[in-house]
Amino acid sequence: MTGFADELTAMAEEELASAIALTWPEIKAITPWGDAFEGFAPSGRTVEVERRYLWAVDPAGAVVVEVRDPATRTGAEARALLAPPA
Repeated sequence: MTGFADELTAMAEEELASAIALTWPEIKAITPWGDAFEGFAPSGRTVEVERRYLWAVDPAGAVVVEVRDPATRTGAEARALLAPPA
């Protein structure tokens, strides 16, 4: 199961990289927001990808990305706190 956990972690980190590539105005415009969609892990297994953009107390922005396998209820999560430009 470690290989599958590793690929979920990689998928979560990839989703997080896409999220943090957004500009601050783009992030601000969609926060709070979240969505979920069904995708495929590199192994071919079906997974559910859930993305959430939530406001943090300090600094003033947070992005949480979770990738999980609905069949086994296992998953991985990647997080980043994003602050407005100085």
